[in-house]
Amino acid sequence: MVKNLKKRLEEGFTLVEILIVVVIIGILAAIAIPTYFDYVERGYASDAKVQMKNILENSKLYYSENAEFPEDVETMNSEGYANVPRSTLDKWNFTIDLSYDDSEGITGQITAESTDKMKGGAGQSIIFELKDGKFYGYGAEEQEGS
Repeated sequence: MVKNLKKRLEEGFTLVEILIVVVIIGILAAIAIPTYFDYVERGYASDAKVQMKNILENSKLYYSENAEFPEDVETMNSEGYANVPRSTLDKWNFTIDLSYDDSEGITGQITAESTDKMKGGAGQSIIFELKDGKFYGYGAEEQEGS
């Protein structure tokens, strides 16, 4: 019995055993890789999402003092209403589309579109929709249409 076990261990693995291991690794990779890329997208988008919330709050302050919403983030930075870092502005272009209605309050959206300096690539868009307070698009947990 000991001889048979020793002989079996010295022979190595069979082709079937190796194929089973390869299939298991393939299944695990098929599950893990898309999840990993979702986390990477969320990481790249997190800076823009934080700044979009700050832009919204600073836009409210701008509106209360100027009776109009700012045209862009550069205006807010230059007039001291916001402090969006240059590193973020190099990676993302922000668009402010806000309005005030007496019956609905502040409505609209803030959009960020990535530039070629963002590691995730240029042309990725994130939208913060005020009506439901959610992010849509690149790196958002809630995808548009879901």
